Amino acid sequence: MQKYIVKRLLLAIPTILGAVTLVWFAMQLAPGDPAVMFVPPDFQGEEAEEYLAKVNEKYGFNDPLPLQYLRYMRNTLQLDFGTSLRTLRPVTEDLVRRVPNTARLGIAAFLLSMAVGIPLGVWAAIMRGTWNDGALMVLALIGVSMPNFWFAYVLILIFGLHIPILPPSGLGGFKHMILPTTVLGLSIAGSLARYSRSSMLEVINHDYVRTARAKGLAERKVLIGHAFRNGLISVVTILGINFGFILAGSVIVETVFAWPGVGLYLIDGISGRDFPVVQGAVLLIAIAVVMGNLVTDLLLVYIDPRIRYE
Repeated sequence: MQKYIVKRLLLAIPTILGAVTLVWFAMQLAPGDPAVMFVPPDFQGEEAEEYLAKVNEKYGFNDPLPLQYLRYMRNTLQLDFGTSLRTLRPVTEDLVRRVPNTARLGIAAFLLSMAVGIPLGVWAAIMRGTWNDGALMVLALIGVSMPNFWFAYVLILIFGLHIPILPPSGLGGFKHMILPTTVLGLSIAGSLARYSRSSMLEVINHDYVRTARAKGLAERKVLIGHAFRNGLISVVTILGINFGFILAGSVIVETVFAWPGVGLYLIDGISGRDFPVVQGAVLLIAIAVVMGNLVTDLLLVYIDPRIRYE
């Protein structure tokens, strides 16, 4: 197991570097000059051009692209993500301040998706072929089909405007988390319910389940102790994938709800062509996704001891 973990961590390095490299080159292809934001609005003509040239020289924007890329990768390997071009603060400090906010939102949404999606999927499998099964799968399909931004605006209109019982945006106490957590969590709960149902239907008619029933075990023990645990194997895999989806979805949700997390920080960086911010945020998200997949693989070993990694 230790060899497997080390191997996966080593394989994660080129994945993370590849993601950062793609984003770096994509930002270079974006139109506009990031140094323009430094020029004071009252500077015109030659004065503005001279100031722009000084900014490009200071931040190395005039250097050849290969040199800029190598310098950035060297700094990244030293965990130095540079300084934000907009706020002039170290990107690392901004990320450290925003990561807990994104973590709170992501963990809450992850727990909500499991609390809603898995029980609905299991219940639909038990009630397969009935109108309950059909109704639950229709609800799951609606949850999968709804765009996050549309669902977010609907909840804001209902609970923030027409029935103003919840704050529509910003960071605060528990009430501020309800709407963004609901949007993120329910968008994942729909797909989780469908996979949970399929997994349970695969194992519920296996021989060991019928044997457990024949031995006189209560139906609750048969479903939870035998069928549910084996059905969790594919569900846990989907949970690992959805962890990445939650991080990706948080970019949109945090923007809509003005939640000061990594997602909103990334959007602000993209809109302002703030290279260090975009690259630092993408690197952090890539690391989180890779680690989430690693944890998922280790959980599969615990759930199903037949799985062994060489």
